[in-house]
Amino acid sequence: MKSYRKVLWFEVPRRRAFINITPRVEECLGESGIKEGILLVNAMHITASVFINDDESGLHHDFDVWLEKLAPHEPVSGYRHNNGEDNADAHLKRQIMGREVVVAVTDGTLDFGTWEQIFYGEFDGRRRKRILVKIIGE
Repeated sequence: MKSYRKVLWFEVPRRRAFINITPRVEECLGESGIKEGILLVNAMHITASVFINDDESGLHHDFDVWLEKLAPHEPVSGYRHNNGEDNADAHLKRQIMGREVVVAVTDGTLDFGTWEQIFYGEFDGRRRKRILVKIIGE
C-alpha cells in the first residue's frame, strides 16, 4: 500500500470565500500514482472548512447568506469567544460546514456523484492557512 501527503496553502484576501479546490486535489491524486484507495482533504485551521457540493454561484451565495443568518459576524460583542478577536462566527460556520471530506479513488479518479466538487470554505480570511491532502491505496 502507498501513502501520499501534501499541504496546500491558501491566503484569501476577503473574510469569507468558497474556492473550488477539486483541480488541485486531482493534481495531488495524479502525483500520488494511487489508482485505488481513499483520499482525505482536511482544513487544518479552526475557522476554515472543506466540504463537497455543487459548483454553482447561486448556491454559494445561498450558503453565505444562510451561514451569516445562523452565525452573524456582527455584533462581535454577542460572542464570548471574542476577547480581543472578532472571529467567533467563523468557528461556528466551520462547525456547520465541516472539517474534512473523504472521497473514494477508483481507477485513478475521484469517485464523485453527479455535480460533486471539493471546496475550501474560508470564514476568517486575510491570512495564510493550509489544507492537508492524504491519500492511501494502491
